[in-house]
Amino acid sequence: MGNRVAREDYEWVYTDQPHADRRKEILAKYPEIKSLMGPDPRLKWIVCMMVVIQFLAFYLVKDLDWKWVLFWTYAFGSCINHSMTLAIHEISHNTAFGNNKAMWNRYFAMFANLPIGLPYSASFKRYHLDHHRYLGGDGVDVDIPTDFEGWFFCTPFRKFIWIILQPLFYAIRPLCINPKPITQLEVTNVAVQLTFNVLLYWLWGGKPVVYMMAGSLLGMGLHPISGHFIAEHYMFLKGHETYSYYGSLNLLTFNVGYHNEHHDFPSIPGCRLPMVKKIAAEYYDDLPQYSSWVKVLYDFIMEETLSPYSRVKRKLKGDVKQE
Repeated sequence: MGNRVAREDYEWVYTDQPHADRRKEILAKYPEIKSLMGPDPRLKWIVCMMVVIQFLAFYLVKDLDWKWVLFWTYAFGSCINHSMTLAIHEISHNTAFGNNKAMWNRYFAMFANLPIGLPYSASFKRYHLDHHRYLGGDGVDVDIPTDFEGWFFCTPFRKFIWIILQPLFYAIRPLCINPKPITQLEVTNVAVQLTFNVLLYWLWGGKPVVYMMAGSLLGMGLHPISGHFIAEHYMFLKGHETYSYYGSLNLLTFNVGYHNEHHDFPSIPGCRLPMVKKIAAEYYDDLPQYSSWVKVLYDFIMEETLSPYSRVKRKLKGDVKQE
């Protein structure tokens, strides 16, 4: 359990990311895929339902014993809150109200953020679009772990701890790799969220607040759904930097497992990504893919050749236009 992993650096490449070229090729062959782009009319109603469910859960846990608060936090709250973070991911691509109503999407993301407890939706959009545009870009893509993470979390036990602490590293990493000036939307996001958190505590006490905050941290740490953090871009096979997952947890995660398809067509909402795979099957069927996020987590921890350094990284050329 204490052996160090073999990697001592990222997988540096000198080619562009594969998604832009594949998108052009697929659209030339299957132009009908353009009809899949645009907002998902169901998304806003699904998100509203999830928010109402968590509000109801806040009310129900306020009178429970602490052991049951903690049980339902992991068994239920963590699943809903992680699912909500992926709803915010969808909204960041303007799939709730469309590109013509961009600000509606931004404020709706703040509404979806409420039961998560941690104000992050406005910042997430800024960094996530950079992740798409400059996948693996040195100093820009904050989805890639820092040198410290790659150097320190280098044994199975340390990788296990790193997975538990993933929410912490996702929060701190942008400040280390690519800090940006704070925007008015981010200030609004924080103000709205803190006001909601205080009101929740004032109305129903500390248990719903613990359920909310702990559910978010646990759901994004050592949790079956959090396997998607590792599965999406960690290089399990040399030369492949994006992987798809086609298992049942896509039902809870807005099809984020269709990750090659998503990076090829980020303007297509998750509900339509299976149609992309069906139409252009020859482009996806032979790519490496997963059937279990739990196995991804286990293999990442136990396989000595895998670590936070197992990411494709590239130096960016020309002008870099960030969000």
